[in-house]
Amino acid sequence: MKTIDFNCDLAEGGAFDADLMPLISSCNIACGGHYGNEESITTAVKLALVNQVNIGAHPSYPDQENFGRKAMDVSLAELKSTLKNQILAVKTITERLGGKLHHVKPHGALYNEIAKDEEKAKLVIEVVKEIDENLILFTPPNSVIERLAKSKLTTWKEGFADRNYEADFSLISRLKSNAVLHEKEAVFKHVFLMISEEKIQVKNGTFLEANFDTICLHSDTQNSVEILSYLRKKLEAENIKIR
Repeated sequence: MKTIDFNCDLAEGGAFDADLMPLISSCNIACGGHYGNEESITTAVKLALVNQVNIGAHPSYPDQENFGRKAMDVSLAELKSTLKNQILAVKTITERLGGKLHHVKPHGALYNEIAKDEEKAKLVIEVVKEIDENLILFTPPNSVIERLAKSKLTTWKEGFADRNYEADFSLISRLKSNAVLHEKEAVFKHVFLMISEEKIQVKNGTFLEANFDTICLHSDTQNSVEILSYLRKKLEAENIKIR
């Protein structure tokens, strides 16, 4: 049986974290940048431990007003400081509760920037290495950060179950109507192609080659619980297990 890691961004104020956690194998916990505080982190970590889900930190620009989805004009020193504090918040709480931090996945605008911006990509790698060089870093495919991190950290290439792609592997802007996949059947078709053929179909009908280590479904996508439940069932029917 083939296996795939499935991750979800949680502790972001959504109402369905407790329903989503049993359906995934890794979670990315918002840690105060775009959302979150000690209480929300603690709740999410406890849920992850009960469900034996890999615990990850989900740091971002410190911008709760825009949910971390807009680039900020901050110095590299400021950015490094906030990212370090955010990741350490999840790490400290996880260890206090008897768990171990597994990975780091940057969020939103920062995630998109480090796919192309070498300076910020180096900064994120530096932060993760300083905290724990054994942490896994989730990276976009064919990205600057993936290339720079490969010799320094373990990386997992990440695909998105509920997002459409441009021909350069970037995600279609959320400002466009076709950015997000909402129908469970469309999401399954998208994901199955990623896993079975290691391909992404982009908007012009062509295919990108990509072998993913982990696939994300956003918790704030409409009907996320229904979609993930459907995905598990359909993937298992194809002899693919969410590990």
